[in-house]
Parts: sequence; structure tokens; C-alpha cells
Amino acid sequence: MDIVIRKVTVDDMQDVYNLVHELAVFEKEPEALIISVNEYIEAYTESLIDGFVATQNDNVVGIAIFYMTFSTWKGKCLYLEDFYVQPGFRKFGIGQKLFDAYIMEAKNLGANMTKWQVLDWNNIGLEFYKKNNATIEKDWWNGKIFLT
Repeated sequence: MDIVIRKVTVDDMQDVYNLVHELAVFEKEPEALIISVNEYIEAYTESLIDGFVATQNDNVVGIAIFYMTFSTWKGKCLYLEDFYVQPGFRKFGIGQKLFDAYIMEAKNLGANMTKWQVLDWNNIGLEFYKKNNATIEKDWWNGKIFLT
């Protein structure tokens, strides 16, 4: 399988949006995706998000979308917001290639850590991250307030 991992472009935003929707369905929360592809384009144009895509024959089959943040305890952090490979393209090492590109980007940007969330029932995801020597925290709870 001929897969290309490359940086995301503004022209990829519709495909990114479609894969994020697939991810939301997988996570059993499709109604939680409330923004439009135009907001993705705006966020990318304003450098709020960046990422990598995995393509086969110019079709986007996987994504790693991230942004830089800051920890007052650890310093620069590259946050992995969405990481997804379409089911028919799993088991070919695409996820690992995307994740490796993400880790290398974090190093190139001078980040001291990377961070993401994974659902407690996503055993495949948990095993993937453990295989990559990730620390999976279980003692911190997420907090949020929706403003819209």
C-alpha cells in the first residue's frame, strides 16, 4: 500500500472535517461536532491548528491534527487534538507513521511534552499509546464550559 504522510494544507480541510466527523461517530458523539469546515479553514489560516495527513492515491485516509500550547509546569506542549485512520486502512502502520511525524514535529518545535486524550473504553488506542511508551493519566478529570 502506497501511503504518503505530509503536512496538512488548507485544501485538505474538507477531508479533515470529514474524518473528524467519522471520529466523532466512532466516539459515539456525532452531535458534539458543531462547527463548520469554514471554521477549520479559518483556524488553519490563523495558525491555530496544524497537522499531518496520510494519503493513498491523493485520498486522505488518516489525520493527526495538533496545536501548540503551554504548560506552566512543563513548558511548550504540542497537543494532539484529533488522531484518526479510517478503519479500512488500519493495520498497515499508517497510524504509527502519523504518530511518528507528530512526535518529530513536537521535537522540531522545541516542545517539552506532547499530550492528548483517549477514551477509557478505546482499548486499541490505549494499547497503541502504551506501545509508544506513553503515560496514560487516570487521576486528572477534564473540566470545560461551553460558551456557545
